[in-house]
Amino acid sequence: MNKIMQIKKLKNELGAVIAAHFYQKDEVVNIADITGDSLELAKKTRDSDKDLVVFCGVSFMGQSVKILAPHKRVFMPKAACCSMARMIDSNYFDDSISLMEEYGITQDDIIPVTYINSNAEVKAKVGAMNGFVCTSSNAAQIMQHAQKEHKKIFFLPDKCLGQNLAIKNKQKYAVLGIDSKTKVTEADIICYNGFCSVHQLFTPHDIDFYRQKYPDILIVVHPECDPKVCEKADFVGSTSQIIAFIQSLDEEQKVAVGTEYNLVKRLRSKNTFVLSSTKPECPTMNETSLDDVLNVLEAYKKGDFYAEITLDEHVRLLAFKALNRMLELS
Repeated sequence: MNKIMQIKKLKNELGAVIAAHFYQKDEVVNIADITGDSLELAKKTRDSDKDLVVFCGVSFMGQSVKILAPHKRVFMPKAACCSMARMIDSNYFDDSISLMEEYGITQDDIIPVTYINSNAEVKAKVGAMNGFVCTSSNAAQIMQHAQKEHKKIFFLPDKCLGQNLAIKNKQKYAVLGIDSKTKVTEADIICYNGFCSVHQLFTPHDIDFYRQKYPDILIVVHPECDPKVCEKADFVGSTSQIIAFIQSLDEEQKVAVGTEYNLVKRLRSKNTFVLSSTKPECPTMNETSLDDVLNVLEAYKKGDFYAEITLDEHVRLLAFKALNRMLELS
């Protein structure tokens, strides 16, 4: 019996559901019951009738399922860590708040908004301050609600997404720890100095190259890209939005896409290019293999729960507050 058949047999026997992010390897996406971007996966796994979840992605995603559905048992074949999420932890969050207070911005003047690419402890800190979680799909919508608080928005950890939102809404922004005290105190959106290592690979030069080679080409990028890249693109959107946009195009329309390689190569069979001379492959998203999925199912059957996601209940409740606010608004 091959690995795929073994996985399906064990999955059915144990009553499990397999979820996989779009950036996972083809072999993993192909055996998943649920696929999607961060927001879709959070909703679909929460609403699944299966209480055993095998989640193929990075750690914060598995944590999000546990935050929303604590009764479910969530296992990650590889508890890989998103490089962006690793840039912020609860201590760095506290340090950032302290620095803003040194600048004369009181905690009462701050509303935090954390990108879903952050760990449960950071989400809990945001929840404790009555803040929000957002994804790239709903970030603009969440930011509109946050602005109703009439406070300075502390956006973390992705400075690029925060900057792109500020530019779109014609708001002042600053990057904490990089920009001057004056610029920070005058900003509407104060961004944490984090970023996605994959989406930083795309440059304005890449866009110029493709436009020169194919004058009628469309440039599509993710909002985790640098603002200079987003400003030159024809379409900026989340993973799901990129998929929908490209599916709407005539198949003869050439398009260059600035996001993770595994997704781009699946989009269309022709006239679709990767917007980079360097392969933009997320190393941590590519860690999970069929062997890992099979191993975690076999271990579970034997009563070995080595890959289970667990959370402190106090942390979970505060993180739920911020994450659920997002789901209610979107």
